[in-house]
Amino acid sequence: MALTPYLREIPRLLRLSGPIMVAQMAQTAMSFVDTLMAGQVSAVDLAAVAVATSFWLPLILLVQGVIMALTPIISQLNGARRYGEIAGAVHQGFWLTILVTLPAMAALYFSPLTLEIMEVEPELASKTAGYLHAILWGMPAYALYQVLRNFSEGLSYTLPTMIIGFAGLLVNIPTNYVLIHGKLGFPALGGVGCGYASALVFWVMLIAMILYTRRSAILQPFAVLSSLTAPNWPQIGRIFKLGYPIAMAIFCEVTLFTVVALLLAPLGAEVVAGHQIAINFSSLIFMLPLSLGMAMTIRVGHSLGENQADKARRVSIIGIVFGAMLALMTALATVAARYWISDLYTDNAYVLELASSLLLLAALYQISDATQIIAAAALRGYKDTQAIFYITLVSFWLCGLPAGIILGLTDWLVPAMGPHGFWIGFLIGLTISAVALIGRLRVMYARVEHNNRSGLPLVDGM
Repeated sequence: MALTPYLREIPRLLRLSGPIMVAQMAQTAMSFVDTLMAGQVSAVDLAAVAVATSFWLPLILLVQGVIMALTPIISQLNGARRYGEIAGAVHQGFWLTILVTLPAMAALYFSPLTLEIMEVEPELASKTAGYLHAILWGMPAYALYQVLRNFSEGLSYTLPTMIIGFAGLLVNIPTNYVLIHGKLGFPALGGVGCGYASALVFWVMLIAMILYTRRSAILQPFAVLSSLTAPNWPQIGRIFKLGYPIAMAIFCEVTLFTVVALLLAPLGAEVVAGHQIAINFSSLIFMLPLSLGMAMTIRVGHSLGENQADKARRVSIIGIVFGAMLALMTALATVAARYWISDLYTDNAYVLELASSLLLLAALYQISDATQIIAAAALRGYKDTQAIFYITLVSFWLCGLPAGIILGLTDWLVPAMGPHGFWIGFLIGLTISAVALIGRLRVMYARVEHNNRSGLPLVDGM
């Protein structure tokens, strides 16, 4: 097997994934800034932001997951040089976004009722509800921004994502300060101000993306904002059918970590804190394979659009191998620096020791996680999203979580291991997911190459 065509793909993937990674880091930094600045007001404000995030983040990720279907659609159309169909795909994405965002907004508006059922203390419940009702106004802007972002990224143009992500962060910090502390004549809103600041940032990002789309030499010729095609319900249905499994796979993964945190709560605040440190650091490292995976979706889709099945296979193989090598490097770095990493978060001796030991498991977790997220991204490029959902559901919820519960909370196999048992469960679930997704990719290779030999088109329309 000649290595040169494979190695040639690495700089292309890095060129695409670099701006995406920077944008993802900017988005993560916004959440960090919210937490940090709310914590400077009071512990209640900090808790309100944390609790509110656990409500709105899964909902916004559901919406975003549905919209992510546009990336493989547009990348395939672009590769096939069917440029005239791209604007129509984006327009149907707009209509679908409105349809999925409205019920998500309704769910978010009424979500504070859950706090009453849980009998959360009144001040915390009030601030949490205030934050949720504030950020609610930004959801339409966030969702519509994602449509234009997927349009740009589907064309292999990821630079706007980076530039506008940074612009959002730069707006977020001073707006937070003004609204939290009541400057420039505004009332002091505390943690609730973070919600309004985030909503404003989402609108700024949307407006910036609209201006970029209208003026960019690369994006403007597609004229996606010159007019708006009427709803085409069969096309909208096809986009939803492709995007819904992506959304549910993301939702399954996000809610898994929420459930584990709740299951660990009875073991004490120090246990939860140690677990949270390991999760938080792993989330930062996760940006590397996530960004590489997004670039993979673009490259695989573009290759299939060019009717080059061999190239699509080559891109996915080198992406998985390169991602696993990066994960091995970050895993070794995590093992070597685990005490220093933990020390950044806490000076509590017990929490530091617990977090350091969990980071050993997190190092192994990174390799499986990188492999499965990149393999899933390659499958999105093939528009094979149903399999991703089923594999995620089975590996995480029917294998990883039960294993974590058995190892962490019971004496059935070994003495209860607490959070270590759940992290072993994560590792089991992610490894099963990685193996199954690679197996599914092999099926897709055979199917697509059979179509290629038979003279059948590798891609459809929308």
